[in-house]
Amino acid sequence: MTNKPERSGPCILAGFALAAMIACTTPSASAHEANKRVADANALATTDTVSRPAPQSTRRPVARAEKGPYYVDFRARTAASWGHAFIWYGKTSEKAVEVAGLTPAGDTLAYVLGHITFVPSETGASYGDLDPEYLTASYRVYLNEADAKRVFAYIKKKQANSPVWNAETMNCTGFIGDIAEFMGLEVPNRWQRPENFVNRLKEMNGGRQMVRLSAE
Repeated sequence: MTNKPERSGPCILAGFALAAMIACTTPSASAHEANKRVADANALATTDTVSRPAPQSTRRPVARAEKGPYYVDFRARTAASWGHAFIWYGKTSEKAVEVAGLTPAGDTLAYVLGHITFVPSETGASYGDLDPEYLTASYRVYLNEADAKRVFAYIKKKQANSPVWNAETMNCTGFIGDIAEFMGLEVPNRWQRPENFVNRLKEMNGGRQMVRLSAE
C-alpha cells in the first residue's frame, strides 16, 4: 500500500487565503445591497426637497372682532309682568355707564293706567337696570368717537322728547328701537317682549359688533 502525501492542510490554508482576499476586495451581497439603499434614499431625499416646497405652518392668526372706544348695549331684564328694555351706553375704558329707557313714572297705578291711556314717563335708569341678576338679553355694539357723539346726542334728545308712556304705542321696545334704527341697525317688530326684541335685534344684524355712521 503506497502512502500518498497529505495535501489537505495546504489546500485548506489556500482556501482561507483566497476567501480573505475576496472579502477584502469585493463587498458581500448584503453590504452591497445596504449601500445601494442608502444611496437611493439620499437621492430620493434630494429630489423630494427640490421638487416639494417646505410645508407651511397650519397656524393662522386669530381674527379679532373690531371694537371702538364707545358702545351702546341694548338690554332686557325681568320685571313684575312684561319685562323692560333699555340701553347702557358710554366709554369702554370707564366703569360708569349711562342708562336710558322709557318707563311710566310713579307706582303700579301709573303702569296700569298706561295700558289704556298716556301717562307721564321717566327716561333714565329704573329699578333693576344696573343689576346683572335681572338681565335676560343683551346686544352690545361699538362706535368710534365721531359716531358716538352723534348717537349719544340722539339718545339725549330722545329722552328729552319722550314725556309720556303707553303700553301699546310709546313703550320701552319702541324707545330703544328708534335708537337702533338711528344707528343703522335692522330693527324687528317692536310689539313683542323685551327679551325677544333684543335677541331678535342681535339675530337680524348677524351679531355685528361695530357700527359706523361716518367715515374716519
